[in-house]
Amino acid sequence: MLSIEVIPLTLHIGAEIRSVDLTRPLPAPQLKEVRDAFLKWKVIFFRGQHLDHAQHVAMARQFGEPTIGHAVFGHVDGHPEIYSVAKNRTANEKYETMTVTPWFGWHTDVTAAVNPPCASILRGVTIPPYGGDTFWTNLVAAYAGLSETMRGFVDTLRAVHAFEARGDGKAGGTYNDLVKKRALKSEHPLVTVHAETGERVLFASPSFLKSIVGLTPRESAKILEILWEHVVRPEYTVRFKWNPGDIAFWDNRSTAHLAPRDIFQSDFDRQLYRITLVGEKLVGVDGRTSTSIEGLPILSAAEELKMMAAG
Repeated sequence: MLSIEVIPLTLHIGAEIRSVDLTRPLPAPQLKEVRDAFLKWKVIFFRGQHLDHAQHVAMARQFGEPTIGHAVFGHVDGHPEIYSVAKNRTANEKYETMTVTPWFGWHTDVTAAVNPPCASILRGVTIPPYGGDTFWTNLVAAYAGLSETMRGFVDTLRAVHAFEARGDGKAGGTYNDLVKKRALKSEHPLVTVHAETGERVLFASPSFLKSIVGLTPRESAKILEILWEHVVRPEYTVRFKWNPGDIAFWDNRSTAHLAPRDIFQSDFDRQLYRITLVGEKLVGVDGRTSTSIEGLPILSAAEELKMMAAG
């Protein structure tokens, strides 16, 4: 059996994994090598795997327990573990009315939950011939890039993450209705200690982080703008050009990513499918964990279905 090949793509984040067949269970040595590369490079890529839904779920189960496709926006019929990342999905509603900044759209998945997913596995199916690339940034490297004084300050802070209605919140629409139906709001440490590596992470998800606890609204807004501008600096990021059958597998505890906006200026379709793995509450430098303000933790797909059936 061959060891995997790990081809780094940038200095801080991203590596392509070769000599792996994800259509079947990975041998234990390869599984460990993939896991080690995932932790080191934060996002790893596999080319030309062409999995179906069942194979995608089976692959994901080798690394953790899949959540429901999306706690707020649902799942693929017949495959509760899978979320459809389509060009015109519900989560994209009303984006055109929002203020665009350099960090607009960057996010870590479902940080509004008290236990955000520990990892995400995204599979490309219908890919445009050009355009539609995805970016990731390394939040460990971003933390290390702050001054010692700023690190000492942010180490002490906690922040509120939430899904919020868009627009004035009164107009409704599918997006706003779903956000109200499954409200999620949590307080996380602004700097977390990674559960497996022990690294400090600047856990600053621009799309879901709403305010810093204990600061005035203006203080909070200005500090967050500094941090968000910092975490998306190009030297911390990797840009991935998709092909059909490609898979991106990222550590949701130590990265943020940016879905492409250019596809809305094209006629090309784009269809990917995502699985997220059940995560734990995050832990701060002081040992305090995340706390829920509103909503239940994200459960496994099986547990979520039982809860839904029970009403």
